[in-house]
Amino acid sequence: MNRSVQAKRIVVKLGSALLTEDGLGLRADRLGNWVAQIVELKNRGVDTVLVSSGAVAEGVSRLGWKNRPHGLHELQAAAAVGQMGLIQAWENCFQKHAVRTAQILLTHEDIADRRRYLNARSTLQTLVGLGVVPIVNENDSVATEEIRFGDNDTLAGLVANLIEADLLLLLTDQAGLFDKDPRSNADAKLIGTARAGDRELERHAGDPGAHGRGGMLTKLRAAALAANSGAQTVIAGGMEQDVILRAAAGDTVGTLLTSEQAPVAARKQWLAGQSRVVGRLTLDDGAVKVLRGQGRSLLAVGVKDVSGDFRRGEIVALLDAGGREIGRGLVNYGADETRRIMGQPTDRIEELLGYVGEPELVHRDNLVLL
Repeated sequence: MNRSVQAKRIVVKLGSALLTEDGLGLRADRLGNWVAQIVELKNRGVDTVLVSSGAVAEGVSRLGWKNRPHGLHELQAAAAVGQMGLIQAWENCFQKHAVRTAQILLTHEDIADRRRYLNARSTLQTLVGLGVVPIVNENDSVATEEIRFGDNDTLAGLVANLIEADLLLLLTDQAGLFDKDPRSNADAKLIGTARAGDRELERHAGDPGAHGRGGMLTKLRAAALAANSGAQTVIAGGMEQDVILRAAAGDTVGTLLTSEQAPVAARKQWLAGQSRVVGRLTLDDGAVKVLRGQGRSLLAVGVKDVSGDFRRGEIVALLDAGGREIGRGLVNYGADETRRIMGQPTDRIEELLGYVGEPELVHRDNLVLL
């Protein structure tokens, strides 16, 4: 896609740096401008899903706390209180334009479980079809460190997959991705266009901001997730004039991260979006070459090492010899069985295990490369 192509379905993510007053309380006065732009897009036939941070910060303010807490239960309490104010603020703004909204709260378990993932997908698709603007946030009031997405950038990338968006728009307090941190380097230059998923871009990502869990690194990874469904990503300054309208129209704004791959099957989008894996398989160079170059299944003979305690049908990460994750998939054998057959040809599986489940360790239909 070039910047002249107009999006028909977009995900807009707004981070805490834009939505809050130094992390303490919601800047409700800023919401009206973004809402007006989203309503204008709706009038032009463009579907929009909004991913909004800010619940914890609003809760901290409503509870009269002077600082953001560190304890998990206090953060959950703040999120529960603040989500009321956050959704109320968005609802009030959209009501002025007679546009209906819906609140969608997700945890990682909703995405990790295949059936719940499909339910979330159907709900979002139905709401968008009804002309409703879904407002999505992580369900911080119940999410624990073990099951949380970690940041709303990742969540936004997954939502782009769920609704098959054309564009993921990540709005931040920076004008886009720079070749160095513009906060400490006056000569930093904006990167206009790059390829989503290019690992070289990660060296340009600075530290997360003071009031959010994300940063440029999480935005780059969200762009790679969105690219699985063919979506382009724009990282731009949320306070720029008409930034949502301009990005949706394909105008030059911020940093465009292009998707250069055809959309992958919905099942593989789901696999790519899983941030938690229960095991890891280290592959030899030959297996890596075959997976990348020929799109074939993973056989036991190509596995050099196995880590983790997983069962048949669970998600495992696939690593190259250097320990870099190259893909993930649903494994056909448990961890103990995989250790017994790793490095062995397929015709020895029955001899080693006493039975043959599947000839492949990970079938290509259940495998996605990253």
